[in-house]
Amino acid sequence: MVAYELFGPVDAVLDSHITEEVLVIEAVLLGLVVLNIAARALAHRRHLSQAESGDADELSRHPFHVLTNVALVLGGFYYLTVAHHPGMVFSVIAIFVLLTDIFEFESRKVEVRREIDVERPKAAIGASVVALLYVAYVTFFYGPLGQFL
Repeated sequence: MVAYELFGPVDAVLDSHITEEVLVIEAVLLGLVVLNIAARALAHRRHLSQAESGDADELSRHPFHVLTNVALVLGGFYYLTVAHHPGMVFSVIAIFVLLTDIFEFESRKVEVRREIDVERPKAAIGASVVALLYVAYVTFFYGPLGQFL
């Protein structure tokens, strides 16, 4: 099979193997998902403190959370060019995480506007857990351990 390099030097780094079966991009995506979960926790704390004012216009998106969401989607699209099947599945999950984050932020604004308790972003947490489980499966169990599952 011919190996194509769409992004030149980027492919030389991210398409290389850590072990015989684990790609560098898979480990990078695993780190990005964990960072996204941590950024969501920071953003939620910030939303709670901003909600105390009672003004829905005071709520703003956390820049680190936005950055990790964009990096997660772009990383998923890049993974699609390296490994087609797992890249497609992860890209769909990453887009789902992004969409749930968008809608969860809007629901936080509605909660502040209606003066009810600000809840945790349950759908976004669930989507992130699915993303974490999938990328951990692909990273750790898809290769040599996958034959035993």
